Amino acid sequence: MKRPTVDMLLAGYAQGIFPMAHPLEDNEIYWYAPDPRGLLPIEDFHCPSRLAQTVRQAPFAIEINTAFEEVIRGCAEPRGEDNQTTWISEGIIAAYTELHRLGYAHSVEAWDGDRLVGGLYGVALGGLFAGESMFYRETDASKICLVHLARRLDDRDFGLFDIQWVNSHLEQFGAYEMPRDEYERRLEDIIEWDVDFI
Repeated sequence: MKRPTVDMLLAGYAQGIFPMAHPLEDNEIYWYAPDPRGLLPIEDFHCPSRLAQTVRQAPFAIEINTAFEEVIRGCAEPRGEDNQTTWISEGIIAAYTELHRLGYAHSVEAWDGDRLVGGLYGVALGGLFAGESMFYRETDASKICLVHLARRLDDRDFGLFDIQWVNSHLEQFGAYEMPRDEYERRLEDIIEWDVDFI
């Protein structure tokens, strides 16, 4: 399978699984359910003091859902010292762009004038927000988007902020791990919540 359908994506997120393409296997799609699961706190989201000062200075204009496909393509750009290809294939881009058109996938964007300098995207379903990927072209642009996203989720009473896996970059924001069975129980409780991202 090279491209998941919208129905497959929605069913997957409701069950706690998500897709990734494998570029070394002709972008074949595999589904994942990490154990433990990585999460960010919503109400107790931690913004490091230096970053909080930068956020207050508002170096970029922050927008929601004005350039979703541009954001996901930014996230798909090769990165790192080895110019590594990411898991975001053309099939993933097409599927999530359709999910965005249907109101389930969302982007948070940092703009410097008319130039997109960073952003992130994810899926909102019930009381779940599943963060998928982020990118930056200017220092702190993606981090500022993340801070704005966390505030938005708190304001709208979301129940889970899923980040799949914890890494050192996300630990500074209070990222933590939850056993998969507990995550699935929490997910079952919140997936039917009437929560609007917009």
